[in-house]
Order: sequence, then structure tokens, then C-alpha cells
Amino acid sequence: MPEVVIAKTREGKFNKNAARRVRAAGKIPAVLYGAGHEPVAIEVDPKQITRILYSESGHNTIFDLEVGGKTEAKAMIVDWQYEPIKDSLIHIDLKRIALDKTLRVKVPVKLVGTPVGVKTFGGILDQLLREVEIECLPADIPGHMDVDVTELGLHEVLRVKSLPHTDKIKFLTDEDAPVAHVISIREEAAPAADAVAADAAAAAPAAAAAAPAAGAKK
Repeated sequence: MPEVVIAKTREGKFNKNAARRVRAAGKIPAVLYGAGHEPVAIEVDPKQITRILYSESGHNTIFDLEVGGKTEAKAMIVDWQYEPIKDSLIHIDLKRIALDKTLRVKVPVKLVGTPVGVKTFGGILDQLLREVEIECLPADIPGHMDVDVTELGLHEVLRVKSLPHTDKIKFLTDEDAPVAHVISIREEAAPAADAVAADAAAAAPAAAAAAPAAGAKK
């Protein structure tokens, strides 16, 4: 059964002082919008929202939103804000979801296994993309994309188009974009060496200007 998030309408609607009172009472101020309806100011339980955000499907979870004892809509979390010092949720945006209309969402990419380029040739696995944007119906949204990289050799590249997917999913991220590759330790060290050389070159003129000219009196 889908998750059911219990909410109630927020007094004061979009007033900042009202939002502070909601937080002081242990709830999170939220806004529900989409599907051609006017935005609705609501408040929700932070424990429920945190559980959803840390679930297998994360913010792509579709749940039933119940407002005032009535099921308001199918919804999902589209934005959330944390208080930077206490690291606590302070606001979320929810969007009504129509199950027969496609959505654009970002899905995490998880690399599985140790590449042969690492195990046999001593390379380093470097993940360049940690999520990809896709378009599909709500029921077809994957929690994440797991890709087996055990056959990835030294200097080989895994691209978006090689990620496991069905024909129900359309990639919006460039399909030729690199997701991960195996590089040699020498390649990894090269940028650091270049940076040291650049710093030395930049320091040389300053050192020459500071040095006394040949034959100058002390």
C-alpha cells in the first residue's frame, strides 16, 4: 500500500509568522500545488517526511496526501529545505501527481562491483554522474539505477545510454554523457602535478622581483 501522509491546512496560509508557529509546534510548513489547482498551505509531520526522503525511492516516492481527514491527492516531494545549523527540515513543497501523465525526475545512479580495470590493472574508478534526469509515468519511476561495472576495463567509459532501463523510460540527460570511467593512477596524479607546476610558475616572477639585482649595494 502507498504511504499516507497526514496533513492539515495551515492557519495564516503563507504568512511567515504563521510558519514559525508551525515549526514551534513541531510540524513542517508545506505547500501543495499542481494539477491546475491553487496552491494550498498545509503542515505535515517531519517524521513522515524524513522517512520518505530516506526511503528506497527517496523524494521520488509517490504517496497519498490526506488533508483534514480526506484524501486530497497523489503527491510527491519536489523541494525541501533544511535549517543549516540544526540540520532539521523547515519547509517542503509537494506536487499533485496525475498517474496517467509523464514526469521529469532525477534518479540516483549506483555502481555495483569492482571493475576489472581496478582489480587487474590497478586503475581507479571515477564516478562522474551520480544521478540522471529521466521522463516516465509515475508508476515507472525507479528508486535508483544499479549498473554492474565489473567488466569495465582500464580507460573504458560507461555512458548514460548503457544504464539499465526499459522502453518506458526516456533519458533527458545526454545519452552520450559519461557516468563513470576507470583511469590510471598516473592520470589521477597528473592534475596535482600540473597544479604544483602552475603555482611555481606564478611564484617565480614575484621571487625574481624580490631578489636584489646583481652588483647592487647592500
